[in-house]
Amino acid sequence: MDVEERTSKDMSLTLNLEQGQEKGTKNDDYGLASAHTIDHDSWQQVGLLLVTSFNCGWILSFSNLIMWPLGWTWGIICLIVVGLYTAYANWLLAAFQFIDERRFIRYRDLMGFVFGNSMYHITWAFQFLTLLLGNMGFILLGGKALKAINSEFSDSPLRLQYFIIMTGAAYFFYSFFIPTMSAMKNWLGPSALVTLTYIIFLLIVLVKDGRSNSNRDFDISGSEVSKVFNAFGAISAIIVCNTSGLLPEIQSTLRKPAVKNMRKALYLQYTVGAVLYYGVTVMGYWAYGSVVSAYLPENLSGPKWINVHINLIVFLQSIVSQQMFVAPIHEALDTKFLETDKAMHSGENLKRLFLLRACFFAGNTFVAAAFPFMGDFVNFLGSFSLVPLTFLFPSMVFIKVKGKTARIEKKAWHWFNIVFSLLLTIATTISAVRLIVNNIQKYHFFSDA
Repeated sequence: MDVEERTSKDMSLTLNLEQGQEKGTKNDDYGLASAHTIDHDSWQQVGLLLVTSFNCGWILSFSNLIMWPLGWTWGIICLIVVGLYTAYANWLLAAFQFIDERRFIRYRDLMGFVFGNSMYHITWAFQFLTLLLGNMGFILLGGKALKAINSEFSDSPLRLQYFIIMTGAAYFFYSFFIPTMSAMKNWLGPSALVTLTYIIFLLIVLVKDGRSNSNRDFDISGSEVSKVFNAFGAISAIIVCNTSGLLPEIQSTLRKPAVKNMRKALYLQYTVGAVLYYGVTVMGYWAYGSVVSAYLPENLSGPKWINVHINLIVFLQSIVSQQMFVAPIHEALDTKFLETDKAMHSGENLKRLFLLRACFFAGNTFVAAAFPFMGDFVNFLGSFSLVPLTFLFPSMVFIKVKGKTARIEKKAWHWFNIVFSLLLTIATTISAVRLIVNNIQKYHFFSDA
């Protein structure tokens, strides 16, 4: 914290295209130049952003992806242990917003400064792969919600791809008019309200269905090999429901003291936020057992108006929540292609902003429509990229930066994290690839999943 306090006195922290922000200076090769707002938001705003974003419609798939492969005992144990481990890893990473009186507003800049150019590019690839896959999952999620609404009013609903296109268009318009994380401020309150509304509605129906369903089966089906692979896939999904792989980018929006404020926001996420998405995960499995759907509303018994409201709110809320997970990609593109000496909403920058957002969402929507396997995206992004970003890299930074002065037990702990994370990455990635291969054999391009 001493480094942070010294840094906050000596450095101008922003280079920003938005009105009313100061312009700052570059910080050697890993500078603070950004087209988006930094050093501006309160911890309460960021905490609310985390709570609402992690309680998005993704939670409707976790009963199937987490509890069904693990069962009651291991499911609860893994939810608690992996949740605490993830909270600790993010708490640790928050401290590295400042190193040697330098502030790092991007994860890739931090890794590049500590380990060199190769780790800069590896981190960049891991992060952007995670965010791209996550955004495709959001588009699929929104499409499924719209199709579920259509199914309530029609015996022959439109194909899923039509609703995926509608969702991609809605995300595009939101990201064009609300281009940064800080600009989401006025949307977080309504987002939190609708989030709480659909979770309450959902829990009411789950309790009703669970009480009336006396023949629930909680057995874990499949061969022993399948059970092992599915268990690793479930662990990947637990990681996804707890972390994003973009904590330095989120933290960059916080005003000073950034480390202390980020940790306050994390406390809010891992208390209030976790109670909600863990609650839906457990209750969904309790209500339907081993037949729980990969999209929970498909199991709901009704009444019709509740099913429609839940799916409508899931769609509307996802428009806001997806923005947090894709904002670092927008930030990279905006910083490179917008004119930094003009306001973001100047005439020339508006043209460029429109083209950047249009190209991004057109490509992502097309891929999502072609490969509508939502559960696969969760497992893969939680294995191959999120495990290193969440667990491996922070311990590597600790060993490199503080290894010479740290106590032997701390160094041993972080070396254990490094080795364990590598093994977990390998195991969960194999599980995710196996699931994708199985689904490729089962589905075809542009399937009406």
